[in-house]
Amino acid sequence: MKRPVIAIGLDAADPVMLENWMSQGHLKNLRRLREQGAFTHLDTFDYYRAETPWTTFLTGCSPEKTGYWAPVKLQEGTYDVEEVNAYDFSEFPPFYALGEKYRVAVFDMPQSALSDEVNGVQVLAWGAHSPLTPSHSQPAQLLDELISKHGEHPTLNKDNANTMDVDALTRLKKNMEIGISRRAAICQDLLQRDNWDLFLTIFGETHSAGHYLWHLSETTDHPLYESVGSQYKGDALLEIFEAIDNAIGEILTKAPKDANVVVFAAHGMGSNVMDLPSMVFLPELMYRFSFPGKFGLARGKAGTNPGAPITGERAKKCWLRALWNLKYDSPIKMFLRANLPLKVFNRLESLFGLRQEPDLVSPFDLLEQSEPQYFQPALWYRPFWSQMKAFALPSYSEGYVRINLQGREPNGIVAPSEYNAVCNELSELLYGLKDGRSGKPMVQKIMRTRQSAIDSDPKLPDADLVIIWQDDYTTDVVDSGDLGRIGPVPFHRTGSHRARGFLLAQGPDFPADSDLPVGHALDLAPTILDLMGANIPEHCEGKSMVCRAVAGSFV
Repeated sequence: MKRPVIAIGLDAADPVMLENWMSQGHLKNLRRLREQGAFTHLDTFDYYRAETPWTTFLTGCSPEKTGYWAPVKLQEGTYDVEEVNAYDFSEFPPFYALGEKYRVAVFDMPQSALSDEVNGVQVLAWGAHSPLTPSHSQPAQLLDELISKHGEHPTLNKDNANTMDVDALTRLKKNMEIGISRRAAICQDLLQRDNWDLFLTIFGETHSAGHYLWHLSETTDHPLYESVGSQYKGDALLEIFEAIDNAIGEILTKAPKDANVVVFAAHGMGSNVMDLPSMVFLPELMYRFSFPGKFGLARGKAGTNPGAPITGERAKKCWLRALWNLKYDSPIKMFLRANLPLKVFNRLESLFGLRQEPDLVSPFDLLEQSEPQYFQPALWYRPFWSQMKAFALPSYSEGYVRINLQGREPNGIVAPSEYNAVCNELSELLYGLKDGRSGKPMVQKIMRTRQSAIDSDPKLPDADLVIIWQDDYTTDVVDSGDLGRIGPVPFHRTGSHRARGFLLAQGPDFPADSDLPVGHALDLAPTILDLMGANIPEHCEGKSMVCRAVAGSFV
């Protein structure tokens, strides 16, 4: 039967954390929905887990099918990286592009595009985390109207803060709460404008809070909690989720009584186990692998006590500067770089001809060159990529390694006949990588994206190897038996993604306090379409989770 659907996404909200909080009596509206409806966990892809979930949700297709792997891409035939932003939807449109038969309202869906096949309203990039799409709407004047009436989101494209600076994090949290309140008001406004078959909105604040406020919650057990997070009197992460829970309650007061309500996340969050391994350790390992005996960043002394995490004033002011100060050089240059203003050091280095060529390029030089990915340490090594056997690509989640292959790269040095041998050698090296504090292995799994060196399917990712790191502990220093110690380095974002999501559904089609079978993120779009009474496109790889109810469970 065709019924209206209210779909509310909690971007990167972790199901394990939500269940713990609900069991403790928090999140009253989500608890009520859970008690009156159905709940289940969702599996999702354990690779490219930060970059692809929204495209998977919107298209119902895996990244292998769409060919969309990340918002940054290596330009074919070069060593240049470009931002490509969101998937273009030319092959697979958003699932809610249903034509005239269905009335649809989409508010602040990230990484989407306006579609002429939506009969209703669309507002994009009002306040989403990493929207990867312009701030615009259909009708065109609607976004300006909503902003004039309800206000802008204070953290659009600036939902970050230095994780060492509790005052800055507190300001970020307050601005998120303003955005949450305004989002609730806008959603209530839009819900009353028409009888929608589908109303879809996403709370991006859950994503931002997970990345930057994770260590401001004692329950998350992050290494920075004791020295930094404990300065915050409360639980910042829970407070954001409580604000969102209240907002959901307000939104649902305007929902039709016969609506099915779906609250979901396509991926989750945990203590950050990926940023430093993918962004810092991996590029440095590839550099040392290609140039034995040389060091780029953070040369440490294996076998010694790493000491306390880096939390000094320099790290509090700027993570990039604190990391760049660890560039390996002569002792006098390392001392001067760490103690002089950057402009003064650069002037002295230039004046006395102390800069070696080629050299790592600083993030501040990249910023002056208008490189949008200046904060990605992988790009600091780009002057050497053409001389390396393999190099790390910029990443927001797993580690990505590209083989410098003859015939594919402009100055490839690895012959196709050596491709598998180099992949094997790198895999052995990476599987031997250990946490410098506990001695535990750093790598859970390494995936090869190509069957052979000549595999040139244009829908394959840029990486030849995808390194899936362990997700049990967070570290700032690693040891390689072959290449030495890297770190300690300053911590960056304190939360990172997990390959798990959830679906919570309440309404006429879901009996109270029931459980659904474990599904997959690919099942979200088919489930919403099925609840609407709409056809599920053949290209969707998932299936509807709307099942027949029996005795408080689903079969």
